[in-house]
Amino acid sequence: MSEATQPMTSNRPYLLRAIYDWISDNGLTPYLLIDATGEGVRVPPQVVKNGQVVLNIAMRAVANLELGNDWIGFSARFSGVSHAVRIPVSSVLALYAQENGQGMMFPTDDEGGDTPPPPAPEEPPPSQGGADDKPKRGAPFLRVIK
Repeated sequence: MSEATQPMTSNRPYLLRAIYDWISDNGLTPYLLIDATGEGVRVPPQVVKNGQVVLNIAMRAVANLELGNDWIGFSARFSGVSHAVRIPVSSVLALYAQENGQGMMFPTDDEGGDTPPPPAPEEPPPSQGGADDKPKRGAPFLRVIK
């Protein structure tokens, strides 16, 4: 077994950057859905609705956008007033294109989105040859034929 058995870092910031680039490269407007109740979320309180906030993070809408591994930060105007926005990556619920809704939703941290699934349960022992037994098929495979 390899020595790299320590847990991996969250994939969320990497996926956020990739989805942001994909949306922007297609000429669409990236929107973030944020859990505004998360610890460390700094957004103007007047934009929070039902504990969430949707933010336009297109380059034309924000200044100094930073999509870091732990934090997302930028400056934006709300009702004509400039605000510094700071969001922990763990508070991002979704990143999607405003025009068509395509993007990605993220589980909340308490849903365990960055932890591997539990191991599969052990298979039950084979039955003793009843009438309902069907032969087991192997996994499908591809073969190159020349």
